[in-house]
Amino acid sequence: MPAPRLSIKKLLLVLGLVATAYAAALAFFGEASPAVALTGLFSLTGLAAAALCLLNYLLRGLRWRGWMAHYQRPLGVLEGLRLYVAGYALTPTPGNVGEAVRGLWLVRQPLSTAQSLAIFGAERLADLLCLLLMALPALGWLAWFEWHSAQGFSSLGLGFWGWSVGLLTLAVLGGLAVLGVLRRIIRQSRWAERLSWLREAWHCLTHRPWRWLALTLAAWAAQGVAVALLCRAAGLDISAWLAAGFYALAMVGGALSALPAGLGGTEAVLVALLVGQGAAVGTAVALTVLVRLLTLWLAVSLGLMALLYSVAIRKDIRF
Repeated sequence: MPAPRLSIKKLLLVLGLVATAYAAALAFFGEASPAVALTGLFSLTGLAAAALCLLNYLLRGLRWRGWMAHYQRPLGVLEGLRLYVAGYALTPTPGNVGEAVRGLWLVRQPLSTAQSLAIFGAERLADLLCLLLMALPALGWLAWFEWHSAQGFSSLGLGFWGWSVGLLTLAVLGGLAVLGVLRRIIRQSRWAERLSWLREAWHCLTHRPWRWLALTLAAWAAQGVAVALLCRAAGLDISAWLAAGFYALAMVGGALSALPAGLGGTEAVLVALLVGQGAAVGTAVALTVLVRLLTLWLAVSLGLMALLYSVAIRKDIRF
């Protein structure tokens, strides 16, 4: 099966326009926030946060490689990670759907469209489930802060860990319920033909579920810790679990917006949450810029390099 033709010039043009618009919007809404954020990238904390983000990409790449093997497309570790990272070049697309072409463009034995969409769907469902788990303690804290004083919280006799365990239990039960409903929908004959890719996504999720769950939780936890480090470095008095939860909430908000890579939605939610914690608007915007540079644009930059390299070593793919 011949590999599809890649329009690298158009891809670079689109990404350049998106990045320019993003930088212009941040320069307009934040007081010198892009410059402050870029300075923070080269601090020890920035480098540590970048390393944690790279760990996130590594773990999710291993997850993708496992699902490729599920479709009899075994890949070496380095090759699989390279192809996975190359897909990040297409993250700034509506709903991140551009990432679905990972298995269609560069692998020597391309997947079918349904199979590639299935892996993409499984990735998004797994990410959403784990981000919601990360966000629950923050949601619980926000609800408590809104309705109870510290004395009232103590009188409930639960404490933070009690609330967190309870919320996580509810999240797991809710996630299982959602998966059960999804399974029922997929099994109904009138939906089976229309949602063939969704049925395939379910098959991906049922393949070694504890493996992808562990990899996904560890991946997003690493990025949550990275955000917590940046918050501490900015002088915010915020705990690691709350900073990670705020980031997870912002990611879910950006995903629900269906905008390319959640641009705009993710930033707005994160800025609002940080300001609600007492951060100055300029500080919140600068911190959000730094978070997005490390958690989004670093991935896009690495993806472009991996994509160009992958195209260069494949003789049957032309620009």
